[in-house]
Amino acid sequence: MLKVQNISGGYGSTPILSNISFEVEKGKMLGILGPNGCGKSTLLKVISGIMKPSTGTVYVDGKEIKDYSPKQLAKKMTVLPQLHATAFSNTVRDTVSLGRYPHQSGFFSSWKTEDEKAVVNAMEQTGVRKFEKAQLEYLSGGEQQRVFIAQALAQCSSLLLLDEPTNHLDIAHQKQILDMIRKEVTNHDLTVVSVFHDINLASLYCDEILLMEDGKVRAKGVPHEVLIDDQIMDVYKARISMQAHPEQPKPQMTILPDLNELAKEKVITVENIKITDEYVECKSAFPLRVLSSAVHNAGLGWYSNFINRTVQQDYNIYQVKEEFLQYLIEEGFSPTNTVGMMTAVHTKNAIVKQYEAPFGSVIVMVTAGIGNAIDVSRSYDRDNKNHVGTINTWVIVNGKLSDEAFVQGMMTATEAKTKALHHEKVYDTISNTMATGTPTDSLLIAATQQGEYMQYGGPITEVGKVIGRGVFEATVEAIQIYRRGALQ
Repeated sequence: MLKVQNISGGYGSTPILSNISFEVEKGKMLGILGPNGCGKSTLLKVISGIMKPSTGTVYVDGKEIKDYSPKQLAKKMTVLPQLHATAFSNTVRDTVSLGRYPHQSGFFSSWKTEDEKAVVNAMEQTGVRKFEKAQLEYLSGGEQQRVFIAQALAQCSSLLLLDEPTNHLDIAHQKQILDMIRKEVTNHDLTVVSVFHDINLASLYCDEILLMEDGKVRAKGVPHEVLIDDQIMDVYKARISMQAHPEQPKPQMTILPDLNELAKEKVITVENIKITDEYVECKSAFPLRVLSSAVHNAGLGWYSNFINRTVQQDYNIYQVKEEFLQYLIEEGFSPTNTVGMMTAVHTKNAIVKQYEAPFGSVIVMVTAGIGNAIDVSRSYDRDNKNHVGTINTWVIVNGKLSDEAFVQGMMTATEAKTKALHHEKVYDTISNTMATGTPTDSLLIAATQQGEYMQYGGPITEVGKVIGRGVFEATVEAIQIYRRGALQ
């Protein structure tokens, strides 16, 4: 659909672009990224024919753009530049209707049903039909941007060139516009080339990314091939981190600010943990990075409070999310800043241990109920009913863990818990084999993210050795206390 071959050029004698080549297939969306001044908008002007390159050629449908008449090219290509102050006053409808000019034999002298349909449809898609009689100059910048996008869509060309299409738009309208454009790409083979400043939006909506640096192509490919931590940091000269989007197979960027806080050392000790008849609480004056399988706020995040709450054996687990949230509110805990677990054993029997290590220290908390212990390799023998039984574990590290170390730390803690069950000869009473856990175990790994950085958390690492020892010893002790209580 679009082929850019060996394009170089700029403004007068000032070179901006240098030997740029790429292709975009029909029905694909390409995002152009790069720092300010790298030539993104200039490249778009060359592609559109607004600016002539000093060397190189632009092809649309196999034909050089210079061989199209202006009206022929406008039927093939629509250009939406960055929004600027309007030099004239017009209604929204009239502004959108200008998009139909390439399809007219005279200036609106041959307005047809298909023209009216295209204009109305474009206004509906962009949510501006309610403004159709309003003067453009009285709309906000975001509303004006949506009007010009509607004008571009009304043109009904097969190639759409956009320069920062979500500029001035709030997140709801960014999503609306890009969802709509993406739908046109997918369902109607629209080809889109768009300049973005927002790396995350470009990654999320584009099939391919063209990364520019100093007027040249640094990289081109699918988002996960181009949006690599080291490459983006090198091009933008900023610290960033890439993670997976929670719903789409696309990378998303987080900025890492250089904030040198002159605060006192952040450390958690056993003094931060309080044990009552209702719950075990760890309360921190600062947020910790946490990975957990908790009932409330599971997953990866930053939290200051941890709650391990005791409930009755006949607790209604089918309403656990709603009930736990209400419980936190009633007890005065911040629902967005608290990780919550629950257990059917008495929290007053919780085991809390602190271990010193070369990198700092580790605190382990365990509550263990083994009345319904299970061998995970034989769980297929059981019915599908929910069974009470929980070993809840906290591991709090005074140190800095990588994402990999968090996951490995959870693996190490789980292996240590299983070893403790074997040591105490805890059996699955249905399969009569050695138990590996209970049906509803929960595990939390938290780190202050201060001090020594630890890339790994496996059993032979310094932090893994402490986690393994601590979880094993605390779990053994908790099981022994549980059994003594069961015999009373």
